[in-house]
Amino acid sequence: MNNRETGADRETLAAEYLASRGMNIRERNFRCRQGEIDIIGYHEGYLVFTEVKYRRTAESGSAPEAVDFRKQHRICRVADYYRYLHRLGDDCPVRYDVVAVQGTELCWIQNAFQHIYS
Repeated sequence: MNNRETGADRETLAAEYLASRGMNIRERNFRCRQGEIDIIGYHEGYLVFTEVKYRRTAESGSAPEAVDFRKQHRICRVADYYRYLHRLGDDCPVRYDVVAVQGTELCWIQNAFQHIYS
């Protein structure tokens, strides 16, 4: 499997996991000029933007560490555009989650980071 296929496989695994825990998934791989968000859905009253990160081993760092400040900032810009595009106002509660897949272990980190304003 190449990197793209592996990533798609892990994103599917993450989406199935989130759906089984009550997330209503609205979109996968939302892309725009600002970047991409892996999974967008609703969970417990929040519009949730989820980044999926996979690491085969811990040699190059843990999966959650890969969602650094720069990546968080990009996700927030894409989320702002998504909310604008779908006419979701500032009163729509938003949450940013990370699904970290390290080897065969999957960890859902809810509210992984706060919104970063441009």
